[in-house]
Parts: sequence; structure tokens; C-alpha cells
Amino acid sequence: MSETWPDAQIDELDEPRDFREEEEAREEEPREEEPKQHAYGELDIPDDVNVLEGIPDGSRRSVAIVASRFNGEITNQLLEAALEELDARGVSRGAVTVMPVPGAFELPLAAMALAKTRRFACVVALGCVVRGETPHFDFIASEAASGLQLAALETGVPVAFGVLTVDVKEQAVARISKGAEAVRTALEMADSFAQLRASAR
Repeated sequence: MSETWPDAQIDELDEPRDFREEEEAREEEPREEEPKQHAYGELDIPDDVNVLEGIPDGSRRSVAIVASRFNGEITNQLLEAALEELDARGVSRGAVTVMPVPGAFELPLAAMALAKTRRFACVVALGCVVRGETPHFDFIASEAASGLQLAALETGVPVAFGVLTVDVKEQAVARISKGAEAVRTALEMADSFAQLRASAR
């Protein structure tokens, strides 16, 4: 059984359409910005309380960086971003110690060892774990994160998480700024702890 359309609908189909005008109209419509899933924010703290807040100032601070050689191409870029940020924050190259380790799984042990020396105001962990076809990724990423947190908790030395956990390497390349972000986090926490110790005297 054939389907019949009313004449009005057939006429509409026969009319030429200017797709360019439709495209231009769509381009003129304001696009709603996608909300950022993770965004740095400020806190509204009342004026009548004491505030202990660090700043990412690296002057007179020694910083340790533990870096994974696995996925080294990405880690090298993270390290470069971290070193540039340390330069910008006033940390001299002589005050920076870099400790390479085989992979992300070894980062926590190295971070713990560096923190226990008490030679460094903070430790920055850098690396990249790329998801594969097996659950290996989940174990490595999880153990690296929890191990680095444990190193900080057990030693009281700030340990910043600059480890990228991504599905593909292209995602890592787009997130190289995390190296600099980890440096800022570590220095801010180190400054907060220094202020806390000074206020307790």
C-alpha cells in the first residue's frame, strides 16, 4: 500500500531551501557556555575569624620532584611545566631535586622517602597512567593516588598529585598544565604549614 501526502506537504518539499541562511542564523544564536566541571574558587571567609592561608611563594624553599619514567614523553612535558612554574615562583634550580622512578606505582615510596628526609618543604609527584584493555590502569592509578596521600599524611610534608590518569595520550597532552598546578598546590600548602608552625611558637 503506497503512502500519499497532502499537496501542501509536497509543495513544501519542492520549495528550495537556503541552507546558508539557516547556518548563519544558527551561528548568530548565542551559545551557552558549558559549565566547568572543576574550577578553582575563592571562599567567603568572615572578617572576624583568624585565617591561615598559604601563598605559592617558593623563595627560601627546597622542593623535591618525583617523576615516573613510564610514559616518559608526557612526564617530560609535566616536568618542564613544573620547573617553569618553580622558576616563576622564586625557587632556584639549586633548591630543586628531581628523583626519577620506573613508574607511577613507585611514586608513593619515593615521595615518602624524600619527605622523611625533612630536607624539602614539599614534594611534587609527576607521571601519567593511560588506560589500557585490562584493569591494570585502575590498580596503578588508585595505588598511586592513595600512596601519595599516605606519604603526606604520615610525614606531614605536602605531597602534590601531578599524575595524569587518562584514557588516551591526547588527553594527557591537553592537561600538561597540571605540572604547574601541582607546583602551586605544593608551595601553597608548604607556606600554610610554615605559618602554622610559626604561630605555634
